[in-house]
Amino acid sequence: MDPESVRFMAREIVNLRKLDHPNVMKLEGIVTSRMSGSLYLVFEYMEHDLAGLAANPSIKFTESQIKCYVQQLLHGLEHCHKQGVLHRDIKGSNLLINNDGVLKIADFGLATFYHPDQSQPLTSRVVTLWYRAPELLLGATEYGPAIDMWSAGCILAELFAGKPIMPGRTEVEQMHKIFKLCGSPSEIYWQKTKFPHATSFKPQQSYIRCITETFKHFPPSALTLVDKLLSMEPQDRGSATSALRSEFFRIEPLPADPSSLPKYSPCKELDAKLRDEEARRQRAEAVKGRGPESVRRGSIDTKKAPTPEFTAQAQPKTASSSYKYYIQEDAGTGFRIEPPRVSKQNGFEHSTSMIHPSAVAGLSLNKSAGSSRNNPELRAQKSHESQSGEMSSSSLKKNEKAPPSRDSSMGGYVPRKTRIHYSGPLMPPGGNMEEILKEHDRQIQQAVRKARLEKSGTRDNLDGYGQLHNNRRYKG
Repeated sequence: MDPESVRFMAREIVNLRKLDHPNVMKLEGIVTSRMSGSLYLVFEYMEHDLAGLAANPSIKFTESQIKCYVQQLLHGLEHCHKQGVLHRDIKGSNLLINNDGVLKIADFGLATFYHPDQSQPLTSRVVTLWYRAPELLLGATEYGPAIDMWSAGCILAELFAGKPIMPGRTEVEQMHKIFKLCGSPSEIYWQKTKFPHATSFKPQQSYIRCITETFKHFPPSALTLVDKLLSMEPQDRGSATSALRSEFFRIEPLPADPSSLPKYSPCKELDAKLRDEEARRQRAEAVKGRGPESVRRGSIDTKKAPTPEFTAQAQPKTASSSYKYYIQEDAGTGFRIEPPRVSKQNGFEHSTSMIHPSAVAGLSLNKSAGSSRNNPELRAQKSHESQSGEMSSSSLKKNEKAPPSRDSSMGGYVPRKTRIHYSGPLMPPGGNMEEILKEHDRQIQQAVRKARLEKSGTRDNLDGYGQLHNNRRYKG
């Protein structure tokens, strides 16, 4: 083992040996391997984790069940904080549950000691992004139990909402989601805190706190506790002890007894991921027989679209297309050439392409239209993620008849916002695919012949110039 791993494991062992509570995982032993020299920490077996149970579509938590789990979480945090330990990675997959309904906090790999009376710099690169407190995102190096309380608030809201409440994909997006839900801090907050990343994350506009409106379907007592735990100011979140005294745990329905909770088959976050992967695989197999167009449509439908605030902050990288484009240097076409596919409705499948409205009139299949390498619009169509496709045959016929235009926008970059989705059948009703293909081949052959003639004409001109030059030399 490398020294860094040994140091982290040693810190985790020291933290675990300080803790002894029914809602905290207990270190049972340490095993060393003589062959590899590795160290193994031994804990009791837990059948579930909270993330796996919450993600199971067949499991619906009752209010008393949620209260039972959250109460155990807060009891565990209360013990950790009293012992001077910050967990720094509270999330559903680190909250293990056994068949007796007992919840235990696990994975102290990021945990550290803290002393309320002693100021010591700590790293802000802790806690899984969805559960990370705003002060950590802003680069705070001095913090305390409030960061764990923020994570607990996210867990509580997630259990009632049935999904993560702020699933950011980047730190910028996560901070933006926090501002939109919890409101942006006042100017006094920014002046007082002076966080290292304040200038990077400070919003251009102020946001009003809307937790009450967003979670208005929560029980009132739960909403009050969530609102407190998700306070922007760390000192306003309170402690685990104060949260346990809240009205949420004192009114009906009361927290359920752990032993009375339903028994589930083993269910962890890993099981949920495997279940999702299996579902995706089955969907892919289901559409496999319907051709690549169906597969491409399925991938577009199931993929989550980026949120506006995310795309506003940073443009995602464009994935390269997996389709082949047969580009004739002389013909200048940049569209995919695929055999026709028969559908049940009208004989042929539909397809979608990302095409600017002015591009159709200016496109020609001969050389004068230019190859796709010199055509920014065609390049944009080929590289655009999951949105490249065939043009409809009706627009193809227009392209064949329309002369190339110097004013056409095909010669320059077209702003993305002015493009439109153009969809239609691969051939019009009553059309003949053989005729379309023959016409397409004729256009290509015509373009090739034209290119050869131009090339031949250039060579003849050069030969004539050379002969004239030689005659002059001879006469001289």
